[in-house]
Amino acid sequence: MLTGKHIALYVSGGIAVYKAATLVRTLIKRGAEVRVALTQGATAFVTPLTFQTLSKHDVYTDRFKQFDAEHVAHIDLADWSDLAIVAPATADVIGKMANGITDDFVTTALLATTAPKFVAPAMNNHMLASAAVQRNLKQLQADGVTLIDPETGFLAEGYEGKGRLPEPETIADFVEVALLQQAPNLPFAGKQFVITAGGTQEKIDPVRYITNKSSGKMGYALAVAARDLGAKVTLITASDLPNPFGMTVVQAPSAEEMAQQVFDRFQASDVVIMAAAISDYRPVQPATEKIKKQAGHQELVLTLTETPDILAQLGQTKQHQLVIGFAAETQHLLDNAAQKLARKQADMLIANDVAAANVGFDYDTNAVTILRPQEAPLKLPLASKTVIAQQIMEIIRQMRFNA
Repeated sequence: MLTGKHIALYVSGGIAVYKAATLVRTLIKRGAEVRVALTQGATAFVTPLTFQTLSKHDVYTDRFKQFDAEHVAHIDLADWSDLAIVAPATADVIGKMANGITDDFVTTALLATTAPKFVAPAMNNHMLASAAVQRNLKQLQADGVTLIDPETGFLAEGYEGKGRLPEPETIADFVEVALLQQAPNLPFAGKQFVITAGGTQEKIDPVRYITNKSSGKMGYALAVAARDLGAKVTLITASDLPNPFGMTVVQAPSAEEMAQQVFDRFQASDVVIMAAAISDYRPVQPATEKIKKQAGHQELVLTLTETPDILAQLGQTKQHQLVIGFAAETQHLLDNAAQKLARKQADMLIANDVAAANVGFDYDTNAVTILRPQEAPLKLPLASKTVIAQQIMEIIRQMRFNA
């Protein structure tokens, strides 16, 4: 989403300036061209040469210095920008932006900028909570500026509080998602997707559980791909992967919890993708205390019972919803998957041979076969899970949203 974008990064004076240097590299790695302007306060923390070296552009620090006699520098930067990011944004620069004060290059260029603006406040927690700063932040929002909420953590003053500048990857993610949500004509705009991910855990006792090798990477890739096409995504996960931006993430460690979360959202959904590797069985009665090994090498017998068959229940009760399941097989892939497709009454089944190299559980790559009623199987060859997810979303678009 940032590929080819012209991004003006405005850096004001605070200890978080060091993160702004990494933010330049992060934005460039995502395909953007970045130019940087610094307040005088920012130059006290990091030199302009650092940003010049990283961005491969001259750095703006003085509103009266012109790099090109034919152009007024602050207007030229404002007109060049597809979007502007202020990070870190101190209380000083926030106050000036909110009240139209232009006493340096940064504030002058920002006032002239008509492109979308993103402001990432970073300051002491008491400063952030002050009436004046909160008033100015509200004014910026009223003026159409998008705020990137500061994080809670260890502050420069040596104690915990809200006011930390988010990590550069987080800022870049936030900006990308915000731009996606503003993009026109996205095929899944307004559609509700429910996607499950990860391997569920069925407790044996307080410290042990039954699970599988699923990492959740495929489900997460599907959630991101749906989000990027405009969908409103709820990701119901048993994985501990980092939460993707721009969607609702719900933790559901067990099959019972996942079933409840899915069923609660099923009626309002347009598409449900059951990518989670849900345990087929769980202990009938988990122990309340840790099970101790007994003398004499005794066998431990666990009595298991079936977990809810979420996909089958969705298939039986679906109305307008598109219901999609996964089949992880180690033998007779197409035969077993075809039987599952019919038995579960799903609209699509995505089958993969998890015994094959670099496929399935915990890999970054996958190779799948798409099965649909009354259609020939469609093979998607080995590729990253990101690419596989995008290909699956294109099939979903053609099936249901090909306007």
